[in-house]
Amino acid sequence: MPTSEAGPSGAIGQHRDNATEWALRGKAAVPVLFWRWSVVTTLGTRASTAGDWFRSTREARSSRDIALLGARIGLAWIFVYHGAGTLFGAFGGSGIHPEAVYFAHVARLRPGTFFAVLGGIIECFGGAAVGLGILGRLAAAGLVGDMVMAMITVTFSHGVIGTDGSGYELNVALASLALVVAILGTGRLSLDVALRNLLRR
Repeated sequence: MPTSEAGPSGAIGQHRDNATEWALRGKAAVPVLFWRWSVVTTLGTRASTAGDWFRSTREARSSRDIALLGARIGLAWIFVYHGAGTLFGAFGGSGIHPEAVYFAHVARLRPGTFFAVLGGIIECFGGAAVGLGILGRLAAAGLVGDMVMAMITVTFSHGVIGTDGSGYELNVALASLALVVAILGTGRLSLDVALRNLLRR
């Protein structure tokens, strides 16, 4: 007659089965542990290699030139866009007369036409000079002054962002970027350097 009670031999057999199962699980876990360790080792090696690369390029002249070129292109893109819009009504800009009214009544800079033309020249031609690398440090200093004046006369009173995005956050960013070029120069990837090398031949 069958019974549900297990005897001593049955308990021993069950214990052996459990031990065997855990041993098999342990053997199966070994490759997984080795795989995880290899992944960690590989990631560590790659991180170390990347760190060495960053340290080696930090002082490289080519890295400095590329960084300055990127800053110059960004500055030229924005300032030429706004300056040409002020002077010539390009890119959907308002042109001289509306800008003169804005300078006279909002910025409180009079005569408005004079300051509108001056601001347009600094932004359009100064931005182009920075982008091309012709008298770049002087042009960049002019862009810094342009942004400082914009903050003093208009945007600083609106706060960092302003209720309609008219704050001085963009002025600070552009002035800081232009200041980098004004201090460090335009780098070797510029027309200044190309013309200088050409004249030396």
